[in-house]
Amino acid sequence: MWCLSHFWRYLGFFLAMLLVLKSLEVQAMVSYKPNIVIFLADDLGIGDVGCYGNNTIRTPNIDRLAEEGVKLTQHIAASPLCTPSRAAFLTGRYPIRSGMDATDRYRVFHWLAGSGGLPPNETTFAKILQNQGYSTGLVGKWHQGVNCEYRNDYCHYPLNHGFDYFYGMPFTLMGDCHQLPEMDLPLRIKLSSYTQMIVLAVFTLIAAKLTHLVQVSWKLIFLLALFGFIFFISWFSSLGFIRLWDCIMMRNYEITEQPMMVERAAPLMLREAISFIERNKQGPFLLFFSFLHVHTPLVTMENFTGKSKHGLYGDNVEEMDWMIGRILNVLDDYNLKESTLTYFTSDHGGHLEAQEGNAQRGGWNGIYKGGKAMAGWEGGIRVPGLFRWTGVLPERKVIAEPTSLMDIYPTLIHLAGGTVPQDRVIDGKDLMPLLLGLVEHSEHKFMFHYCGVNIHAVRWHQKETGSTWKAHYVTPVFQPEGSGGCYKTRFCPCFGKGVTRHNPPLLFDLSRDPSEAVPLSPDTEPLFHMVLERIEKAVEEHQKTLTPVPQQLSVFNIMWKPWLQPCCGTFPFCQCDKEKDNIENEK
Repeated sequence: MWCLSHFWRYLGFFLAMLLVLKSLEVQAMVSYKPNIVIFLADDLGIGDVGCYGNNTIRTPNIDRLAEEGVKLTQHIAASPLCTPSRAAFLTGRYPIRSGMDATDRYRVFHWLAGSGGLPPNETTFAKILQNQGYSTGLVGKWHQGVNCEYRNDYCHYPLNHGFDYFYGMPFTLMGDCHQLPEMDLPLRIKLSSYTQMIVLAVFTLIAAKLTHLVQVSWKLIFLLALFGFIFFISWFSSLGFIRLWDCIMMRNYEITEQPMMVERAAPLMLREAISFIERNKQGPFLLFFSFLHVHTPLVTMENFTGKSKHGLYGDNVEEMDWMIGRILNVLDDYNLKESTLTYFTSDHGGHLEAQEGNAQRGGWNGIYKGGKAMAGWEGGIRVPGLFRWTGVLPERKVIAEPTSLMDIYPTLIHLAGGTVPQDRVIDGKDLMPLLLGLVEHSEHKFMFHYCGVNIHAVRWHQKETGSTWKAHYVTPVFQPEGSGGCYKTRFCPCFGKGVTRHNPPLLFDLSRDPSEAVPLSPDTEPLFHMVLERIEKAVEEHQKTLTPVPQQLSVFNIMWKPWLQPCCGTFPFCQCDKEKDNIENEK
């Protein structure tokens, strides 16, 4: 017994020393801080890209990254929805650890003027890189909150989370940003006049009541005030108040467009990204280009409209690929290709339910079942993962090991010479040893697939056998049945009548059945009970690492609060277009 205990002690010491040597080997190969360019698509399906099997949508620039670098084929998002997935990406932690996943049916932020967001005490990779001397810039979508207690406290804002520069949407692109009509001046004046008349009438009655000039009940006054409020909301809603309050563009702390002109968002963002590289080409810099593509409403420039074989969605993908190509060319022009790590991915899978009439407006997830908002199915969480670093990473290498978007966190921090925070659990793993070929297997053994705060599925990478087991505890009920999506509700729910609970769980071996087509059973899989017992033990161990935190997606935090509303001009009629002036000056 004594010899056995010493054996395990020495084995542990040997493995620890091996990890240290591997880390030193990586550091020896990378003797400087690289520039970092991150391309994050929104709602892109893994089957939409040429290097992942699509032969009809043209993505030559994205495919170029695969040709000149490393392609991951089992790259997994921590959530199938944007707000929690992006929180995990930025922090290297499951979103439940920061309170950035849903406890109710509200799974993303619905208003720019809500009080929820990425907590100030979370440390993003941008914050650590900033402390390591990097110039850090974010161009595009944020969707991680803005204010906490009062307008312009910016507690959740990118500039409070490690970014020196921000240009883009603090919220997210949605149909209201494009489809609602412009609020013209005559309607604005009419709305303002009617509202002022009702408000004046209410205050006049209150004054008359208090001075006993007229006999009127408080109930009548309340009903008139309620009528005025409903009148204001209904009329203003029809004229686009959602567009005014949620669809804005900002540069640092300044609102540049309210409402934003979605038709020119792509070229303006591209201009800002190129300008950021030019200003910081001496390095080191971090550019995080967070695309509005390919989220609906799929606003696409005229040059790309009608050019693809897949309608407006394909046009939008090809436009995004062109934008990536422009930035890659800028890196080449400034001789930054060999000193820059470039990474491309999507925040989660394609949105199967996105339709307009009979036209499909969402992505294709290849052979994988499910899509956006479906916690466990591969189609919602398996995403592209491409790395290029010329002269350092191998070319045309394909890695089938389980990896996570959360792995970007420790990977970038180690490359920048920083230290991963020791005061919290970090779920991501450093990818450099795997990308360089110094190790054969990913460090991930178990991955937990959440829907809100509940685990719906778990994968176990059994390295000894090469199997990747996947157990589904809960799955969405497809509507209509057999459709592969939840078209009647637009998004699949996490609980209630819209899900099915499985006891025993559905079990698949992804190494043999990546499409999750045929669940295993004790009759077809001798290891059935052993696998489920090991996964259940892993769930128990994982849940012990969770600690209670404030819920950022609570009803109170996601509701609209007028005092938190960013506004350019006079509230509630917020409106400005500073980009128009800039564009005219450039001409």
